[in-house]
Amino acid sequence: MGGNFVQETLHQGKKMFSWTFLKNLMLNPAQLPFVACLILVAELILNILVVERVPYTEIDWKAYMQECEGFLNGTLDYSKLRGDTGPLVYPAGFVYIYSILYYITNQGENVRLAQYIFIAIYLLQLVFVLRIYIKTRKVPPYVLIITILTSYRIHSIFVLRLFNDPIAVLLLYVALNFFMESKWSIGSIFYSLGVSVKMNILLYAPALFFFYLINLGMKDTIKQLFICGIIQLALGLPFLIGNPIAYLKGSFDLGRVFDHQWTVNYRFLDVETFENKCFHLTLLAVHILLLVLFMPMCAKYFQSYCRLRYVQKQVQPQIDAKNQQVKGKSKLKKSVKINPSQKEEEILSKEQEDFLRSFESSIAKQSGKGVKKSSKAPKPVEVEPSFYSINYDIVSQLFILPMFIVNFIGVVCARSLHYQFYSWYFHSLPYLLWSNNYSTMVRFFILALIEMCWNTYPSTSFTSALLHVCHVAVLFGVYKKISSELRMASKVE
Repeated sequence: MGGNFVQETLHQGKKMFSWTFLKNLMLNPAQLPFVACLILVAELILNILVVERVPYTEIDWKAYMQECEGFLNGTLDYSKLRGDTGPLVYPAGFVYIYSILYYITNQGENVRLAQYIFIAIYLLQLVFVLRIYIKTRKVPPYVLIITILTSYRIHSIFVLRLFNDPIAVLLLYVALNFFMESKWSIGSIFYSLGVSVKMNILLYAPALFFFYLINLGMKDTIKQLFICGIIQLALGLPFLIGNPIAYLKGSFDLGRVFDHQWTVNYRFLDVETFENKCFHLTLLAVHILLLVLFMPMCAKYFQSYCRLRYVQKQVQPQIDAKNQQVKGKSKLKKSVKINPSQKEEEILSKEQEDFLRSFESSIAKQSGKGVKKSSKAPKPVEVEPSFYSINYDIVSQLFILPMFIVNFIGVVCARSLHYQFYSWYFHSLPYLLWSNNYSTMVRFFILALIEMCWNTYPSTSFTSALLHVCHVAVLFGVYKKISSELRMASKVE
């Protein structure tokens, strides 16, 4: 018995570590749930090592604490909330979150504790990011292992710099997960909370508006916009009462001029051109033009998403009813097998039962003890009933891709990208690259070049130009594939 158990265990172990199993584990997106757990464990270990081994570099943390200290001391006029890096330029949600961190970290002095809090924030974000990849089944697991674990800049942004960008992006990914589950109001709340931490989350707004409109209609779209607005109003109310102009100008300043010193994407421009309003308006025009180009395709994706979700609602009850029927039949069979003696009592007479007992007794005497074990008839192999299911999670591709595209367009047309802005779109890059027809080698090459550009400090004219080339390549590849797929779909229709 023990020997059989050991042999079976070894057999299962060999099967588990066979080349076929490992290959399937790395290449099959359906295996991502298991790989995702490994990624989270590896990231926990890696981030702890980074915090313990790599020196912390002060950039904005102290300024954040100074800005929140003014608020905690009773100052509600946004124009008077300042830090070493200048005036407060983030909405009210930022103030509340970093005020909590101010208390937890002993007025910002316990930086190491703050770093460990940001490890938790990063791991939590990864949970929601990986959940999107698990549902969409778009990207092979090995791609996520390579890209997530090897990015120096992303780990630096989260646990060595303590920027507010990761918190805003975390809330955004939470919202996307709720939207995928058709939990519109909760998704809207988290989306608005993300905007309240940093304004870059508004880059998703054009796609989200069309998503509301196509899936919910005008009435419910207004309801969701109201939810988003009321969250902003509630969070900003103390500051709006104190000095509304200062709050709106400080937290949602669309005309803010960035410091050329920190730019990653426009190092090749001189300071005068970089700060020129005509240049900013040109980028805005390009942004709008790209949205006009992509939005009809995104709308078609949303329409298809809406139709398939409708089909799911119609079909799923029938599938559930069929499975319930199968389950009921299975229970009935088991109940029949539990009491076979009842049948025997009805069929066999007392004389027949006595004959069988005496026959079994004589066989046992002739065979001896050793045969008693084998005298029992082998148990019949029970076949588990097969249940019906359709994987509708993959439909989420029709929602996620447009959302990632619209955000990416905003990044491509940004007036300036600072190093922490990499977190705005890093985790969507594998999805975008695996949504085009480039070869795997080209995709990894583009990912490597983008990572190199973000890791070059200070940025150079070459790396800035190269970053634009990579961005355009990604955008063009996605556009080409989507347009060809939609043309093919129109022919089928």
